[in-house]
Amino acid sequence: MRSIIRTAVLTTAVAAFTVTAPALGSAAAADEVVYAFGVDGTSVTNTITNTTGGVLTCTTSLAPAPGGVLPPIWEVTGPGQTLYASGQVQSGTTTQTITEVPDGSYVALATCVNADNTVMWASDYPGIGDILALFPLTAFAVQQSSTVLTVPTDAPAPPVPGLGLPAFGSSN
Repeated sequence: MRSIIRTAVLTTAVAAFTVTAPALGSAAAADEVVYAFGVDGTSVTNTITNTTGGVLTCTTSLAPAPGGVLPPIWEVTGPGQTLYASGQVQSGTTTQTITEVPDGSYVALATCVNADNTVMWASDYPGIGDILALFPLTAFAVQQSSTVLTVPTDAPAPPVPGLGLPAFGSSN
């Protein structure tokens, strides 16, 4: 199964077992969920702002972005994503963190679904509309697009200057 679909289905399935929020589908809007992706060392973060008034179940996942370029959506969703964080997001701001991410370039993807499985928010991505159309619910492409993030490789340690010895030609 294509992994974004798998992620969305997983998010939807988890939300189906959550009895925490009233129906939100009738008044939902695209701007009620905002994503902000970032890198902190070997962790990738997604700060999710939820203004729906209810609890959401959200998943942030990573897929390889070879050469730092967004691959076609079907390539990103096809091979499966093994780097992800998932959980409930209360109203307000919550940060999901994927830790111990290997060095490289990744596309960050995010989805959230409300408690009664009637509305889904997905980070925008070229071609995401084709995937959102597969779901029998109201689906929005969130204005914050999926973005390429680079988890840096370890830089070599800088040389230790002088080791406390006097510099060549100094009088010390």
